[in-house]
Amino acid sequence: MTDRAIPCLFMRGGTSRGPYFRLSDLPNDIAERDRVLLAAMGSPDSRQIDGLGGADTLTSKVAIVSPSERDGVDINYLFAQVNIDKPIVDTSPSCGNMLAGVGPVAIERGMIDAQDGETRVLIFNENTASRIEAVIQTPGGKVQYDGDARIDGVPGTAAPITLNFMDIVGSISGKFFPTGRIVDDIGGVEVSCVDVAMPMILMRAADFGLTGHESRAEIDEMTAALIERIEPIRREAGRRMGFGDVTDKVIPKVGLLAPAKADGDIASRYFTPLKLHATHAVTGACCVASAAAVSGTIAHEMAKRSNENPRDFVIEHPAGQIEVRLETAGSGPDTEIVRAGILRTARLIMRGEVMVSA
Repeated sequence: MTDRAIPCLFMRGGTSRGPYFRLSDLPNDIAERDRVLLAAMGSPDSRQIDGLGGADTLTSKVAIVSPSERDGVDINYLFAQVNIDKPIVDTSPSCGNMLAGVGPVAIERGMIDAQDGETRVLIFNENTASRIEAVIQTPGGKVQYDGDARIDGVPGTAAPITLNFMDIVGSISGKFFPTGRIVDDIGGVEVSCVDVAMPMILMRAADFGLTGHESRAEIDEMTAALIERIEPIRREAGRRMGFGDVTDKVIPKVGLLAPAKADGDIASRYFTPLKLHATHAVTGACCVASAAAVSGTIAHEMAKRSNENPRDFVIEHPAGQIEVRLETAGSGPDTEIVRAGILRTARLIMRGEVMVSA
């Protein structure tokens, strides 16, 4: 076996981190590409000691970018979740945090020209067939990473990156409510199966003996017992949502919801799906906020009510809050999500090559 050098930029995107590859630098064959990504991240190994992975689901992520030939779109983005302990690369979900780095990477790699001041990049997410407008700060035609924006779960401040999500209803299933119902009963537990930006199963934290305001450390102590109760529900929900056997899949995700404790609109504990997210997924935040806009869902039941449209919907998570600027049209099951905007930041950590055995 010989080592192969593959160019990449290593970046923090939102509250996640990982290598960003150009599609043209990776093998065309998907099976071979998966082997390369597993080797690059050091999987399967619980420590990922032989690769770039950080031994956490939030730091075992990969972004693949390429110029787009679609009308009105600048960049294609394919997200890959690299399993830590198993030789699995999952491209079925997306990641809104890693998405924050796509615009800067496209500029850094010369895929698009930056404007003086700010640059708007229209991104096509291949995982969900949706479009996202990213607004990047580019004074002097260069990406600015330093700034005053702060997001919970990341130390310090950085330049703001605004992500405006479009076409996000039915990201995988093609439907807002894939089961055809706003609330399902699975094993005696009421759930809302929702697919907006990310397929999720929304449940009451109280139904699992939780307040919904537990810290990550508190949840980690009870994870094994909690997952033992949640996972059969998730698998059955996945089947009803049309995803088949989701045993080794990372969708649908799980959100345990509760009324807000502080000044937010709702509290959410987001599972990825077998471990609690340290903060909250961006796509998951879009899903929770969208579900809360529809009367009868578990999220609507828990959330503070508001007739404002667009609305700034604040989700409390273990490390603070995430805010979604939500614009809707219509009502009930026919609710249309016009736009969901979220503020993120990103930072370029390293330019270089990752060595993989080939």
